[in-house]
Amino acid sequence: MAEHTVKAFDEDITRLRGLIAEMGGLAEVAINEALDALVRGDEALAETVVARDKRIDALETEVDKLAVRIIALRAPMADDLREVIAALKIGGVLERIGDYAKNIAKRVGMIEGRARFEPLTLLPTMGELASEMVHDVLTAYAARDPDLAREVIATDVKVDGFYNSIFRNLVSYMVENPSTISSAAQLLFVARNIERIGDHATNVAEMVHFAATGLYPPEGDR
Repeated sequence: MAEHTVKAFDEDITRLRGLIAEMGGLAEVAINEALDALVRGDEALAETVVARDKRIDALETEVDKLAVRIIALRAPMADDLREVIAALKIGGVLERIGDYAKNIAKRVGMIEGRARFEPLTLLPTMGELASEMVHDVLTAYAARDPDLAREVIATDVKVDGFYNSIFRNLVSYMVENPSTISSAAQLLFVARNIERIGDHATNVAEMVHFAATGLYPPEGDR
């Protein structure tokens, strides 16, 4: 009976990890495709990103149900309990990352005169950095790697730097070209969403570090 219980618990944990990995993979694709659609003005691709977000939402529901089931039926302790709680929280954060990608996609049809906006050339680089943070933090989660989690946290400073630069650039552009205010404001919204993706990847990294070590990263790393 004990062996059966342990095997069932291991299967539940494996399933939980698989759901988180699938969520993260979809969120990563959503970020990349939303920014690709933005740069090219591809509204069809943007609609695909928006529609696919429902799958991420459904996966979060599965994560919630499975985590609660594991806690109720398996009564995990110590390391195992930390892992389940971390997965529960990470699922919620990944759902929010998917929402940010969806929000970016929704702005695709609202940008006019793309060629005039220099910040539009910076946004894909900023987005790529944020997407890499999501990818790396999921790798850290799968490998239980607290060192990689801390590297992800450190990368967020670069994303913030991009945001500050783009913000200043766009505000100056709006002052000099009042007719572009509407489109520039949409790009500011996009930059803010990318910045929030970086913040959320950092939150996941902190949870991964806690799940792996029982401790949150030192304050200086956050």
